[in-house]
Amino acid sequence: MSTGALVVIIIVVVIVVAAVVIAAMAAARRRRLQQRFGPEYDRVVGERGSQLKAESELAGRERRIRSLEIRPLSDTARANYASSWRTIQEQFVDQPENSVVKAQALVTRVMKDRGYPVEGHDQMLADLSVEHASTLEQYRLAHTISQSAAQGQASTEDLRQAMIKYRALFSDLLGGAVAPDGSVAAPEGVAPDGGLAGQPAETRAAGGTAPASEVSAMDADRAETRAAGGTAPASEVSAMNADPAGTDRVAADPAAAGVPDDELRPEPARRRRR
Repeated sequence: MSTGALVVIIIVVVIVVAAVVIAAMAAARRRRLQQRFGPEYDRVVGERGSQLKAESELAGRERRIRSLEIRPLSDTARANYASSWRTIQEQFVDQPENSVVKAQALVTRVMKDRGYPVEGHDQMLADLSVEHASTLEQYRLAHTISQSAAQGQASTEDLRQAMIKYRALFSDLLGGAVAPDGSVAAPEGVAPDGGLAGQPAETRAAGGTAPASEVSAMDADRAETRAAGGTAPASEVSAMNADPAGTDRVAADPAAAGVPDDELRPEPARRRRR
């Protein structure tokens, strides 16, 4: 074989090997982005009309997040935010629209405390997609409902759904919960009633108004004040507890979000006496 032919063969082999390596790297990058961004990957591909363009944008989001000082919350901040959410959730019964507004504002405050820029809605969503893609769609839907509510076009059920969806991202951002003794529990987010994870229901069903097993997670704290003399008012069975056949199940992984949907199941109003 002549020297010229041997050189040609070597060049061809090098080109083929290089092409295989590049293809393998591109495939690995695609799998990584798909795993990290989940549904957001498909959404961006659909918007851009090209996998290459979408992957370039998503990689750019990763670079931007690395340039920011994203930080976890302190134990004290987690406890305070969890307490704030619990208060907002309890107010939903009487002030659903105002509670949704407060829930959105609380999520924004947590984002800012974590180090996320909160100026510009689209950029905020892009930043969240890097570490919180699993709950991002829930936040989008909640934001849409909030806009409808501002125009007076949201029903109570819509507002309840908004609370559930805001809570999904809120729990994801919280990244953990504070136990009653002040220690940081495993990162399971917010307890079912919006309070601190691990807090026994007996301590919240104060005054012996009813057995803890009969007090719903959301009613535990206000059972005592509403139980005096006679049947609890119908409003006690909150709109947030009227879960029709699982229609409000969030897309986020319950284990990741730390907020199971069981608490939102309807519970019959019971006669509660001191």
